[in-house]
Order: sequence, then C-alpha cells, then structure tokens
Amino acid sequence: MKNEKNQNLGLEPWRFKAIYVLLGLILVIYVIRLFSLQIINGKTYLAQAEENRLSGISVSTTRGNIYDRNGIVLAQNVASYDVVITPAYLPTDLGTTENIFRELSALIDIPVTNGVINDTTVKFFTPCQTEFGIKEIVLIGDTNEPFSPVKIACNVSQEIAMTIRQKEGEWQGVGVAVQQVRQYPTGNMTSEVIGFLGPITAEDEDYYVDRGFVSRTDKIGFAGVERELNDILMGKNGSRLIEVDNAGKEIRDVQPPVEAVPGHNVTLTIDSRLQSAARSILIGELDFWNTYLNRILSLNGVIIAMNPKTGEVLAMVSYPNYENNRLERIIPEYYYNQLATDPLKPMLNYAISAEQPPGSVYKIVASIGALNEKVVTPEQQLECPGTISVIQKYSPNDPGTIRLFYGYDRAGHGICDFIKGFRLSDNVYFYKIGGGFNDEVPGNGLGAFRLAEYAKALGYGRYTGIELPGEVDGLVPDPTWKRIYRAENWATGDTYSTAIGQGYVLATPMQTITSFAILANDGKFMQPTIIKDITDDQGNIIKPFEPELVWDITKDPLINVLDGNNKPTGEKIVVEPWVVAKVKEGMRQVVVDGTITKEVLFVGENIPSAGKTGTAEYCDNVAQAKNICQQESWPTHSWYVGYAPYDDPEIIVLAFVYNGGEGASVAGPMVIKTLNAYFDLKSIGSNSDILTSTIP
Repeated sequence: MKNEKNQNLGLEPWRFKAIYVLLGLILVIYVIRLFSLQIINGKTYLAQAEENRLSGISVSTTRGNIYDRNGIVLAQNVASYDVVITPAYLPTDLGTTENIFRELSALIDIPVTNGVINDTTVKFFTPCQTEFGIKEIVLIGDTNEPFSPVKIACNVSQEIAMTIRQKEGEWQGVGVAVQQVRQYPTGNMTSEVIGFLGPITAEDEDYYVDRGFVSRTDKIGFAGVERELNDILMGKNGSRLIEVDNAGKEIRDVQPPVEAVPGHNVTLTIDSRLQSAARSILIGELDFWNTYLNRILSLNGVIIAMNPKTGEVLAMVSYPNYENNRLERIIPEYYYNQLATDPLKPMLNYAISAEQPPGSVYKIVASIGALNEKVVTPEQQLECPGTISVIQKYSPNDPGTIRLFYGYDRAGHGICDFIKGFRLSDNVYFYKIGGGFNDEVPGNGLGAFRLAEYAKALGYGRYTGIELPGEVDGLVPDPTWKRIYRAENWATGDTYSTAIGQGYVLATPMQTITSFAILANDGKFMQPTIIKDITDDQGNIIKPFEPELVWDITKDPLINVLDGNNKPTGEKIVVEPWVVAKVKEGMRQVVVDGTITKEVLFVGENIPSAGKTGTAEYCDNVAQAKNICQQESWPTHSWYVGYAPYDDPEIIVLAFVYNGGEGASVAGPMVIKTLNAYFDLKSIGSNSDILTSTIP
C-alpha cells in the first residue's frame, strides 16, 4: 500500500511525453529558423550586415574657377570655417561639457539652449539655419550619428576659427571644419553672365546622385555660366569605402580611396574693365534722364559689346540684375522672394531672354532684301512725305479699306534715294520698298515672305547659341505664321509694319547685335560666344578658342520661297557683296549726316564709326496697365547699334533701353561712350588692372 501511494505521487508518463514533444517542437522550430537565417536567407542578411559595417563616403571635388579674358577672377572657391561638435567625443563629465558649451556660446554668439525638440523640429532641422541652441543641436547629432560632426555655426571668421583651433585641447569634441564655398569678387557687375550656385534640386537629384554627388551637400549652377557650363566646372567627386562600428565610428578604409577629379577652369571673352565701364554708362545715362525729366523714364536697359570678326562678347550688361555674392553660401529666402517678386525681374537676363519690337534697327532687313532683289536701286528716288494712304487688304479679292501710315516726321523728308532714306530712317521709304506702293514700287515690294527670309539670313528668329541659359528665339512673322497662330489672314499693313520692325516682329538684343555684326563683318556670321578657353586644374588648355563661321550670306544661298507677287520660286540666291557694302555706307551716313549725328561724341571723329538708331513702339502688359497705349502716341523703346572703326571694325556695341524713347537721344550716347571706353582701354593695354572700386 505504501509503495502504491508513493507511485501515485509522481508524474504520469503521458505528461513526460508531452513535455518531450513540446521540447522537440521548439528545437525543430529553432533549427528551421536557423536554417532559414543561415542557409536560405544567409546571403541577404550577410549583405545587410556588410552594409551596416561598411559606409561609402563621397569626397568632394573642387569646382573650376571662372576668369575674364585678362585673368580677373569672376568666380572662385574660398575657405569657409564651420564650428562643429562631435557628440561622441564630448567629455563624459556633464559639468565639463556645460562649461565648454558656455565658453563656446560666448565666442560664437549662439545660446547654450534655446527651443524644444520634438519630431517636427527634428524633421526640418537644417544646420546653421536653425534657432536651436548648442545643446539641442548636439542632442540631434548624438541621436542620429554620434561620431559624425554636427555644425553649430557656419562661415565664422578666421579669427574665431583660429581661437577654436587653439582650444581644441581644452574643448574636447569641438573643432573647425573647413569647406569650400563659391565667391564672386565682381558681384553684380557680372552676375547676369556668371550666375550663382544652389542645392541640387529634386528633379535633378537622380542625375547627380548617379554621378557620385551628394544631394544635400554638393551644389549646382542655377544661372549664367555656372549653370550652362555646370558639368565642365563641377568635376567629379571621389569616394571612400570605410568600415564603421555599430555607433558609426570610422575604423579603417576597406579599399583604396578614389581621388576626386577637379573641375575645369573657364576663361570668358568678357573684359571686366569694359563690363564695368558699360554698366556705369548705362546706369549713369538712366539716372541722368530720370533726373532731367523729373520722372522715371526707365530703370531697365542692356548694353552688349562684341567683336564682329570673331563673335567674342566683350561685355554684356543687363540692368537691373542681382547680387550673386549674396548667394555664395546659401540662397536667403527673403532675398530670393524679393528678386522673384520685383516687377523689373532682375533675375532675367534681358540681353538674351527679353523679346522686344526692334523698330528701326530692323530696317537693315528690308535694306539688304530690297537692294538684293532689285526691288529698288540705290539711286532710285522715292517720294517720302510724312504720311501715305494705303488700301489695306486681307486677301487678293478684298476691296480693302484706306489706312494711313505715318513717318516719325510729319513734314516728311522730300525725295529719298536709298542712302538718304536709310540715314534719316524714313519710315515711308521703308514702307514702300517693303510692301510696294502704286507705281513707285510696283507689286508688293519685297513682300512678307522675302522679308522673313532675309531676316533669318541675318540671324533673326533663331537662337544665337550663346553659352547662357534662358535664351529665346524672337519672332519673324509671315502670312503662314499668322494663319496658324492667330487664325487670321495677313494684311497689307502687316508687311508695312514688319518692314520697319514693328507689328509682330520680336527680337532680343543679342539677336539684333548679331545681325549688325554680320553686316559689319562683310556678310560673315560668326558664332557669338562668351567662352575664350577651357583649362584643366594644372592650367593646360584643353579647349582653345577658335572663331566659328556659321554662314556667309554672300556665299551661302538663301531659298527664295516666294517672289514679290507671292508666287512660288525654287531659286536660290546669295546677298551680293555690293549690297552689304551699300548698307554699311548707309550706316556710316547715319553718323555723318543722319539720325545720330548730333549725338556723336568721338573727339574729332578720329575713329570713324557707323550705326543705326531705333525707336520702337510697344504696348505690352506693363504699358496697358498704365493706360499709356494711345494711338499716335504709343510708348517707345530706345535702340542704337554702332561699330568702329568703320573701315575695319573690331567692336560693335548695342544699347537697348526699355521705354527709353528716342533711340538717338537715350541709347545712342550709351553706345558711343562705350565705344570710347573700349578704345581708351585699348590704348592703356590689356593688363589686368581693373579698378573694382568703380563697380556700382
């Protein structure tokens, strides 16, 4: 009985079996899990472990410098000092750390503590653009990557940086990081050409990340040469593959580092001295007229200077512009918004991005076309009254209505041959040769289609190809264009307006100076450029400057689409050299005895020049808002293009003034003073002695 009782006190056998089965199942589960981790998914987890153990670091390259043609620095890299703290290296004693923070705060003028950290503030935390104090910034850095330096203050003075360097032994964990930032020594004197840098944008991120750049660290060009030649200037980042521990501390290089490839340096055709002079001249003339008239005539203008024989742009001023040296490190939101909302659009390069009616400077188109097509001869005399009456038609069968067309001088200019009509810029003369008039100029004169063809031969209606972003192509209208884009028939008056650069015609200042450069260079269209040469970081020229001939209008044929009666023709023609010479003679007479004569400021005319004035009526949204588009009294833009010496041109200059009024009075003096400045600078040599103090 006793033994039976003792046996009943033990566990029943089935309970042991259940325990064994449970233990066996647990063991099987562990074995299966281990098999899955080590055999089935072993490579995946090994790769993840390696990824956690290994870290790739981008080694920043050096962006290339930008120089003017005389070696003046227009954009360069300079050292910037950032105060950093590595949280993991701070003293373990909290009292010592507090003392370091207090002493550092007094030096860099950033509070020890300020603000409350939460998930939202951490998400939008940006070093050096935060109101957090030192403690909060260090806490964020310690939470994310304790062994990575976190920026406390950026772009501190060299004096502060040296003080911190001297105290690195006392201030454990505090240091100075040196990085390169872009600097623009000439500032707004050249900002419309040079541009500025900004962070890699979301739309460009994949492109640059695939090429080894870091989206939140590296910068790209946002405007000007910095943007257009970004890939040339930017170089290529290097890389390091390092081993780190679980706290992110660097242990060793896993493989040899890949060295960064520096960006190439770019030398521009721009002469900073002439650029400075042209800018001062433009601003000075605008100030004079605004003061003289006791009202704001204009706050907007362009001056471009070019070598017509090579296509080199020597100066390009678009006013107003912006201070790119205020955008060296970051793009301040307040300043960017100020620029973006300014009605004068200072970030727009008006030289290449503004399409305007060219007015009378466009008369060179009708001139070469009418002479070359023998619509008139140079000696043929036409009556040039102040007003003519034309039957305006929209189709051949349209009976038409009478429309008056006016010259700028209602008294007229009497009898005009080509030279007189050109030097006095007589509108009626160009109406007649452009669109025909009774028996004097039978038929349709040169006609709309041929006007368009000769305009294109002179570079209108196309991109000039200048190495700057944002260029527009203008507008060369013809009946086909109007039918497609306006759903209207071409009218007789449209041809008349086109012949004098009005109506639908639009051109940029860059296109306009290019068209005159072609004629000044005896018909040779040289590719406009602002790139002199490109060199590597050792100074070796890898792309020297070579003038590029686009075409020669005296040799390369135009397709004469329609004749003067709008009948198709397959004839191919060239512009006869004597036609170019005759138009150049007309431009010379503009200076000698024409619309610009009273404004000639060359001392004794020792250097003979030639040119053409333009006063272009306009009615854009700005004029409409001011209600100043009044019939027979429309507001006008001011144009003048001049080159010198007349017999062997080496420089051509254009001035455009928005709402500037008469071309001879406002734009003319700007061009002449810029020409004088060029020859004065030439007389003292091409050494790099720019006086930056004269930069407005």
